[in-house]
Amino acid sequence: MDDLATLGTTVTLRWAVPTDLPEVVAMLAADQLGVTREAVDDLEPYRAAFDAIAADPAHLLVVAVDGDRVIGTMQLTFIPGLARRGAWRAQIEAVRVHKDTRGSGVGGQMIGWAIEEARRRGCALVQLTTDKRRTGAHRFYERLGFVASHEGMKLAL
Repeated sequence: MDDLATLGTTVTLRWAVPTDLPEVVAMLAADQLGVTREAVDDLEPYRAAFDAIAADPAHLLVVAVDGDRVIGTMQLTFIPGLARRGAWRAQIEAVRVHKDTRGSGVGGQMIGWAIEEARRRGCALVQLTTDKRRTGAHRFYERLGFVASHEGMKLAL
């Protein structure tokens, strides 16, 4: 399991493996919105999603680890498109940093790695969505140079 990046003296970024799922799901469930929609007691749907992500080279699921402890996660997806002269874009999803580690710079370093990976793969832009209720996340992404240039819309199915 190769490290993708060194984020600090003991923190590294690496590909997620199936044994990381309990910690990743716990981070998804530990935020203000995830607490009502995630289920840490039933990992089966997460395993199926993990397998689909791992099988598709257009999707990357990474974790930040401090020693053996998972302290951060995100998914990066590469999307081809006709718009912008056939430009590729990278979509960042499900960024989470363990509550005990927030404010340490790990999240910014994870996003920095994602941006560089998008550049390396020839993407023309990096995009993400963040729930309107996550005002702290908005400030975080704005500090990293992201601009709220579009209005996102979703339809729950």
